[in-house]
Amino acid sequence: MSWDIKKEISSPKNYNIDEFTFESGDSLDNLNVEYVTLGTPELDSDNNLINGVLYLHGWGGSCTSMKRLDPITGPEKPLDPEEVFIISPTALGSPGSSAPSTTSLGPNFPKYTITDMVNFHYEFLKEKFSIEHLKGVIGTSMGGFLALNWAVNYADYMDFLIPLVSSYQVKGLNFANFYFMNSLIEKDLEYNGGNYEKNPERVTRLVSEFMYMFGLSKDYYRYELENKDILKYMNQMGIEGSSMDANDIIWRNNAAMGFDLENELSKISVKTLILAINQDQYFPPSQDAIPMSKMIKNSKIALFDSICGHIGTKDLYKVENDIITFLKEFF
Repeated sequence: MSWDIKKEISSPKNYNIDEFTFESGDSLDNLNVEYVTLGTPELDSDNNLINGVLYLHGWGGSCTSMKRLDPITGPEKPLDPEEVFIISPTALGSPGSSAPSTTSLGPNFPKYTITDMVNFHYEFLKEKFSIEHLKGVIGTSMGGFLALNWAVNYADYMDFLIPLVSSYQVKGLNFANFYFMNSLIEKDLEYNGGNYEKNPERVTRLVSEFMYMFGLSKDYYRYELENKDILKYMNQMGIEGSSMDANDIIWRNNAAMGFDLENELSKISVKTLILAINQDQYFPPSQDAIPMSKMIKNSKIALFDSICGHIGTKDLYKVENDIITFLKEFF
């Protein structure tokens, strides 16, 4: 059987949440959730979906970022669409779902937190899919922040948790990176305090070029690319990033900078598999995955190598056996 996850998830859908209240107390009506699904839904006698797995994307992703799970998704793979129903929504604050740029609210869009992002999806799952309990939650990078928050705030809502190339707090260089990105934007005259008619593309391009330096491993930049290649790909990423909305970036970064579950990890009782890449510049396992594994009860950790660093989920097949062993009791 041929398998192409990109084709399987190529047509996002939308769902409207009538009213949503933020941690700040602000409330908005008619919030949109963009999402894709993959697999076969299984319902109980009360029509509740019982084989749902939630996938949460990273900082610059969307619902179609589910394709990052391609190496472990498909017929006879750990995530077999015949057995699981994967739901991948676009995050609150990311284009596709409701965000500063997609609601016309711009700088008046409520400031949101990681907890708000989780509650946004919680309301969506209950309303749209009548889910009283998930099989599991998988989150990549910033999506891992959300996944861990799910396990803290909705401890009985899932059977398993898989944070992938992620962490339990934003600290050190990651905090500095988010702060620097925001500072670049906020100091740009075209940004005008968020009150711009035309997105300040010059500075959002600079922000994207800055991010390029951390996605791959140091060895990849040094040994796999010539300097001219680095300039070429940095330029390409800058062009792509120029279309990112400046307010969307700042709101999302502020949510990330406020993320810290170090004192909450002991609340996580759900069985957890932590997946991490040894060459990850954003989340080096020695600073993130390994300490996290020691603080979460019932957790296991699987490390693997990828010269692609943080974006190296194409090499998830290297820990496929660990994932199979972990998931076999749930499906």
